[in-house]
Amino acid sequence: MTRPENPTLGIGLRLLSGVLFTGMVICVKILSDAVPLGQIVFFRSFFALIPLVIFLMVRHEFPSGLRTARPFGHLVRSFFGAAAMFTSFASVALLPLAEAILLAQLTPVLTALAAVVILHERLTKWRALALAFGLGGVLVLVGPDVGGGELDGRRLLGIGLGLLTALLTAFALIMVRSLTRTESPGAIAFYFVIASMVGGVLTLPWGWAPPDAHTLALLVLAGLFGGFAHIAMTLSFRHAEASRLAPFEYVALLWPILADILIFRLPLATSFLFALPLVLMGAAIAAAERKPKLEKPQP
Repeated sequence: MTRPENPTLGIGLRLLSGVLFTGMVICVKILSDAVPLGQIVFFRSFFALIPLVIFLMVRHEFPSGLRTARPFGHLVRSFFGAAAMFTSFASVALLPLAEAILLAQLTPVLTALAAVVILHERLTKWRALALAFGLGGVLVLVGPDVGGGELDGRRLLGIGLGLLTALLTAFALIMVRSLTRTESPGAIAFYFVIASMVGGVLTLPWGWAPPDAHTLALLVLAGLFGGFAHIAMTLSFRHAEASRLAPFEYVALLWPILADILIFRLPLATSFLFALPLVLMGAAIAAAERKPKLEKPQP
């Protein structure tokens, strides 16, 4: 395997993927009051498929690169990924974007813990510390709602769905780690998108909203933003090492904060400002600690 040769391009692509991802969740939040969740998931997945297929064709990986010897592995990974998309979009509908995206930053912490349960890796003191920081951040975030006398059920549901999203994503990433030993990234992404489309279609009996031109444009944009964000992130790892890109993961939080302030006119809650460094510290410890531990040979 050749060493990445253009870290500046890789960093630029990682930053671009964060902007595109924020564009997607902005569209989702705008649509959430008028369009059923399953319909949003379907359109987001369907239109994300277009740039993904074009990308795979340019790389000469479509359809030959979609062959697989592990259909059940793809099914499990796609189930967790599609479920995470549903809970993520539901959380975005209920919470300010910044808070929903912050909860998603717990994914590295929960992935490290899932590896302990599923892959029988050791629960190190660093993983325990990462969990402590992450849980501390969540407690700070929900503290005003729990201790304020009046419970905001909508907000607490959103936080619960955000935590569930991080957990489901962690399980999906564990499956991705397993699949990448034999499967191409294009195949993993393709089958995930197909599964998400199927999940969205299954909600059709509960009713979809006939979209007007404005709604349809937002549904299309959500899919295109999501598809191109995934491609940009994939390409970023071809040009820069993961360790170099890691700090820029957290720059992506800036765009939802700006969206809340400038587009949705939502003030930043004091609890969010206190929870922010705790959650990010936990995520950083988990992400930094796991790599050397995974490569260390067993005695």
